[in-house]
Amino acid sequence: KVPEGQTHFLETFESDEIGKVWIKSKAKKDGVEESIAKYDGEWAVESSSDSVLEGDLGLVLKSKAKHHAISSKLEKKFDFAEGKPLVVQYEVKFQNALDCGGAYVKLLEDESNLNLEQFFDKTSFSIMFGPDKCGTENKFHFIVRFKNPVTGKVEEHHAKKSDFPGTVFSDSKTHLFTLILNPDNTFKMLIDNSEVNSGSLLNDLTPPINPPKEIVDANDKKPESWDEREKIPDETAVKPDDWDENEPKMIADHDAVKPGDWDESAPEMIPDPEAVKPDDWDEATDGEWEPPMIDNPKCSQGGCGKWTPPNIDNPKYKGKWTPPLIENPNYQGKWEPRKLPNPEFFEDKDPFKSLLPFSAVGLELWSMTENIYFDNFVIAQDPKLAELFAEDNWVAKSKLENEKADQKEENVSKDEKEDDQDEEDKEEPEEVKDEL
Repeated sequence: KVPEGQTHFLETFESDEIGKVWIKSKAKKDGVEESIAKYDGEWAVESSSDSVLEGDLGLVLKSKAKHHAISSKLEKKFDFAEGKPLVVQYEVKFQNALDCGGAYVKLLEDESNLNLEQFFDKTSFSIMFGPDKCGTENKFHFIVRFKNPVTGKVEEHHAKKSDFPGTVFSDSKTHLFTLILNPDNTFKMLIDNSEVNSGSLLNDLTPPINPPKEIVDANDKKPESWDEREKIPDETAVKPDDWDENEPKMIADHDAVKPGDWDESAPEMIPDPEAVKPDDWDEATDGEWEPPMIDNPKCSQGGCGKWTPPNIDNPKYKGKWTPPLIENPNYQGKWEPRKLPNPEFFEDKDPFKSLLPFSAVGLELWSMTENIYFDNFVIAQDPKLAELFAEDNWVAKSKLENEKADQKEENVSKDEKEDDQDEEDKEEPEEVKDEL
């Protein structure tokens, strides 16, 4: 149990009703065909398949190859300016192995015109967090949208790639996803209570939140006279008199001796003695039939045909002469365009407090796999609270799921052994059975 008033959002799906807390979007996606623009994917609150807890309900993405969008207002706005940590935690169970789709959440920016019925992909969010997969690429997103105080533009900043097992998308077990973002600008990302990524808002996002002080002058061009050559040919050098450019790179090895079993009288290729003229061969139209040629088997041991000595490197070979290279007295270095002061530059040494406040949580997803199960959402300012909440819910659920999976594997192994024994009994000789 979580003490009342200790969270900004808590959802355990105690009722199968949708519509009061969770609002389905009626919006249309921009820039796609009308036939697939609607967010018409079905949602339901129901138990997961093979549930280990009776009556345990969750929010389920029901449709395949459709756009889904659903969201809920927080109990109270989360404002980073208060200087308190943020913890976001929820459970996901991919009931069918995920091929391509996402299960991430968006923390929707606190705006006066925020309308959850019009929630769509362009709705402004503060943070996006959670798992995503397509083909062999597994992702665990942490994306921050930050407003440039100079220009007013909002830009996305992505955490580096997380290292985690792809089995979370295929093992049909409930997995716990946790984000902890601290006032000291550090963050941690966890799956099943194990850290898979961490870093700092200041140093570990791409692009960096704080832009560079200077930018390249795109209009600056390299002068035609700029000399980037570190070395140049020595124009005073002269080719040595004994340098013979006509000597070949390879020459015949005059010391080589023809092998004793080499037969120069035997041809390298012979007609295939096993070839047979096709039944439909018409010599009047196809000409005289001749068997195809094959390698002479007599040549496989020694050799056949005219013998020539092998080639070896020519010790006199020098190749085409070129003058040696010397330091270029006019070398000016590698040219680089000049830098200009960045008109969009700012430096926020404490970006945590400048993050966009949010007042709703949403799932805006597309998936080629249906029946993605979500449960036990918690958004709070106390990571310890989320940890204890997970102990009471996910840890217990995961333990039961693992025990059930182990028992299932044990039963399968037992059945396979019994099948093998049955096969052995069938193959037992009759005389042995008679003796028994």
